[in-house]
Amino acid sequence: MRRDERGVALIVVLLVMAIVGVVGAEFAYSMRLEASAVRAYKEGIVANHLAEAAITQAMREIVADWALVGEDNKGLLTFYTRVRLPLPHLPREKVDFPGGQFSYRITDEESRINVNTSPPDRVDRLLLTLGLDKSVRDIIGDSLQDWRDPNEEHRLNGAESDYYLALPVPYRSHNANLESVAELLQIRGVTREIYHGAAETPGLVDLVSVKSTGQTNINTAPPVVLKAFGLAEAQVEDVLQGRRVVPYLNLPGTLPSGLGVSTKIFRVEAEGIVDGRVAARVTAVLQRRDGNPTSVVVLEWSGLR
Repeated sequence: MRRDERGVALIVVLLVMAIVGVVGAEFAYSMRLEASAVRAYKEGIVANHLAEAAITQAMREIVADWALVGEDNKGLLTFYTRVRLPLPHLPREKVDFPGGQFSYRITDEESRINVNTSPPDRVDRLLLTLGLDKSVRDIIGDSLQDWRDPNEEHRLNGAESDYYLALPVPYRSHNANLESVAELLQIRGVTREIYHGAAETPGLVDLVSVKSTGQTNINTAPPVVLKAFGLAEAQVEDVLQGRRVVPYLNLPGTLPSGLGVSTKIFRVEAEGIVDGRVAARVTAVLQRRDGNPTSVVVLEWSGLR
């Protein structure tokens, strides 16, 4: 073989080796991506099961033999016996379970205001307490009523389908009661900041409900909600001081209609934790039904990975 032929052969061999190297590297990269995707999928499945296990444990607390619901000095929802003694909490934070851990938070769904049944002035006072200007409150209040009413005639500051269909992502007005609190994000005037809250200001997601009976429990309602019922600052402080020791058995004094001292509906926000990372979240609204035995009905279920 001549020298020039040997040179060409060497170049060909080098090119083949380079191609093989590139193909090998690409294959290894693809395998890593494939393994990563499989691992993420597996972690998601495990995390969802962990979050569901958290919901199940929360149900155990909800079906226990209790008569009243309140909050302890840490703000955790607590169940009380008929003689107003607190029942011990089951573990709720980073509970070890096969595959990882789970955490959950139970809140009283009837500590909130039901936006499907509350009069407009109560919703307006809630928005006022959150520090919103009148112009913003008027838009949200009118748009909420337009969203719920069965027609397409909008109020002065409201919005119907003609407004929503002109948005970059168009949709129609529901023209019925809200089925989920998250539906508020579709209503004109409700921004993500108003919905989720900011800094020290709570968001609507923690203050309103669409699944409660419409009666708000003074043993668990936050001050913002109590003010929405028209209670003055001094009345709110009296309620908060009175329930710090034990929950109320009866309404103290004369309070507006729509307030009560009991509940049967709860919101459970659960997390599935794998390798120290929250990999799944599940929120469930549960209703306790008394009987023999006591049972729990799922009113709403939503999950997020």
